[in-house]
Amino acid sequence: MTTPLRSLFVTPLAVCLAWGLTACATGHLEGPPQPQAPPSWQSELPHGGRTGDLRQWWQQFDDTRVARLVEMAERDSPSLTTAWANIEKARATLRSTRAQARPSVTGSASASRSNQLQSGESTATGTSRSAGVDASWELDLFGKVRRNTEASEARVEARAADWHDARVSLAAEVADTYVQYRACVLLADAYQREAASTAATEKATEAAVQAGFTAPSDGALARASLASAQSSLVQQRTQCDILVKSLVYLTGSDEPSLRRLITGGGDPVPRPADLQVQAVPAQVLLQRPDLASLEREVAATGAEIGAAQADLYPSLSLSGSVSVSASSLTSPATLWSFGPSLSIPLFDGGKLDAAVDTARASYTSALAAYRQGVRTVVRDVEEALTNLEGAALRAEQAEKAAREYRSYFLSSETNWRAGRTSLLSLEEARRSALSAEITEITLQQNRVQYWIALYKAVGGGWQPGTPAVSPEALADEKTRTP
Repeated sequence: MTTPLRSLFVTPLAVCLAWGLTACATGHLEGPPQPQAPPSWQSELPHGGRTGDLRQWWQQFDDTRVARLVEMAERDSPSLTTAWANIEKARATLRSTRAQARPSVTGSASASRSNQLQSGESTATGTSRSAGVDASWELDLFGKVRRNTEASEARVEARAADWHDARVSLAAEVADTYVQYRACVLLADAYQREAASTAATEKATEAAVQAGFTAPSDGALARASLASAQSSLVQQRTQCDILVKSLVYLTGSDEPSLRRLITGGGDPVPRPADLQVQAVPAQVLLQRPDLASLEREVAATGAEIGAAQADLYPSLSLSGSVSVSASSLTSPATLWSFGPSLSIPLFDGGKLDAAVDTARASYTSALAAYRQGVRTVVRDVEEALTNLEGAALRAEQAEKAAREYRSYFLSSETNWRAGRTSLLSLEEARRSALSAEITEITLQQNRVQYWIALYKAVGGGWQPGTPAVSPEALADEKTRTP
């Protein structure tokens, strides 16, 4: 009796082990993809002057409100909370996947009271009790659980990288919006001065028309110029209000408190410290959390190929159970069972093969997304460097143009009051001076925005292995910051 039972157990196990040797070969995965980065940047690197540490870059602005606004946004950010929740979900999936490699044990118990017919018409009331334990364990002979665990681990790391990417993006968006607001205030001040100057010109022109010294057409031109200046001023102030509301949205602060923080008429556009950009693009690629997330997704989908291939082979599990039952009317009884269970896929209409093909297609897609991400990183850095270089070359000329056009306007105004030039020439000079000042302010704004874009393009100070922080811990950290 023992020989057939032994054969029944040993034969399937031997078959599984032999099959498992071939399965291990199909589950082999290659290493992480190597980014095809150019040997050097093609644009000029902005290494002149003091360079800033990316990790504390916001504190190195000459306007402390930049760092304050970034901290306010991080303290209660729905986007960071969502990114953290995705990390928690990925960790829960990892724990669930690891649990599949461990034995599972379930227990049960019951009790009941009933009447039982004895002999003839006599009945007896009795109590029945039972308890049992069931255990099962699926052996991971072909690496399905191991591969799924590798995929889950990679996705935990990917979601952590997504959290860092969300943090860098949030800080850059807050700073960029504040820079736009400061430039908007400067532009509004410029429009206010022009409106006041135009109003004075209109008043003087109207008096000259009434006295008969000037043609009525000059009065119409002066009134049109004043209306245009006032309209531009209203439009600019509206744009500033919209930017304030954008900052309220990003920081979660109430608008009155935020306005008290950022209000400061005449304050210049904040200037940051220069960034140190690595001379080798491959080093910058290692600092981008979004690219790290794409690489981890490649690893996850690669591991899922092995898991899908493992489904093509038999699965072996061990199971057993023990149960005890007793009744006040009958004798106690103990039952137990133990043995292996073998499941072999014989015919499924190609379902399992299709799952392998799907996993391979997912891997190909993830790899293509990673390669595209590498190109995006190189493009972002090159564009930011090019924009910075162009803005630096234009800055001196824009400042000179604004200064000279303003001087020309003041001379034209003096000549107009002396009657040596026409009102039309004066208004042309005024528009030229205003346009040059707008260009100078806009260029100041763009230069800082290009620095922020470069900060984001080089990863915002993130390094591999940097842990993500829960919303509660992040709020406590910002609260403790002086």
